[in-house]
Amino acid sequence: MKKLPQPIPYQGSKRNIADLILDYFPQGVARMVELFAGSAALSIAVSYRGLAQKFWLNDLNQPLAELIRYIIENPLEIADKYQTLWEAQLGQERQFYDDVRDEFNRTHCPEQFLYLLARCVKASVRYNSNGEFNQSPDNRRKGRHPTGMRREIQAFSALLKGRTKVTSLDFRDTIALIEPTEDFVYLDPPYQGTSGTRDARYCSGVDLSELVAFLDKLNQRNIMFALSYDGVKGDKSYGAELPNALGLYKILLDAGRSTQSTLLGQDHITYESLYLSPALVSNLDLKRQPNIRNSIQDVQTIRRVKPVDLQLTMDFSSSFAPSYFSTDHILAFTTTYLR
Repeated sequence: MKKLPQPIPYQGSKRNIADLILDYFPQGVARMVELFAGSAALSIAVSYRGLAQKFWLNDLNQPLAELIRYIIENPLEIADKYQTLWEAQLGQERQFYDDVRDEFNRTHCPEQFLYLLARCVKASVRYNSNGEFNQSPDNRRKGRHPTGMRREIQAFSALLKGRTKVTSLDFRDTIALIEPTEDFVYLDPPYQGTSGTRDARYCSGVDLSELVAFLDKLNQRNIMFALSYDGVKGDKSYGAELPNALGLYKILLDAGRSTQSTLLGQDHITYESLYLSPALVSNLDLKRQPNIRNSIQDVQTIRRVKPVDLQLTMDFSSSFAPSYFSTDHILAFTTTYLR
């Protein structure tokens, strides 16, 4: 996929695997819904491909939601304000960052948030227990140059302006607003493997039992959804699998080597889980696949086989495999239908 615009640097963004996820995008969708929007990477990819005409971006992080709205609706204005901040920092980068961070915690101005995200360590949003942004700057860089940032902002806006709703709701409060016959819902809650009951990206975390209850309600309304939640890196699994009672179809996507693994000289590949709802599976007409045990041993075994052998080993039906598994990238190296 062509490199798509992304003015909001955001750790955990699905930008690098958006094309893998979208190979499971349903037909006949009028609106794409992201309930944990983050940088809205998936919606940008959906818009670029022309897979939906309307978008609903939601994130509990209100300053982030306001930043997304500002970029979409007033791209030139926020680009100008970012340039002003970027140029004002020159020669006093560290002190200026600290001053902007203090001011942002009082005002929540979108352009200040964009500047902080462009400068902070690993583009990682972090808040203290008082809900204040407290991430440190990456002192090795000044943040994206205003020329490049302006280009990204304008392209991002062009893909979403005039057809996007932006909200900052608790995901549990969105259920009645979702249209089963028109919407496709994508959920990317705080990564289960890196947080407990509270995630530093949010003032409060996402409780597993509450998430499961919400997914059950989506199923009851026959809503098509996909969820990124747990995964595997090297010899470690992150997070417990979702309950079998939800009837979700699980796929592991090759997300490549993490930045941390690269820096440490490690060859650990990260595989992220993607859960498909029964309604989505029905829309895609996926055939039920054999229940393959999801363990590290299986992961290492399947990674060593060739693409064609993988399809044969997992006994994919001839109608399914060619459409969703290419030799360019193996989207799923193990598939489990949770019954």
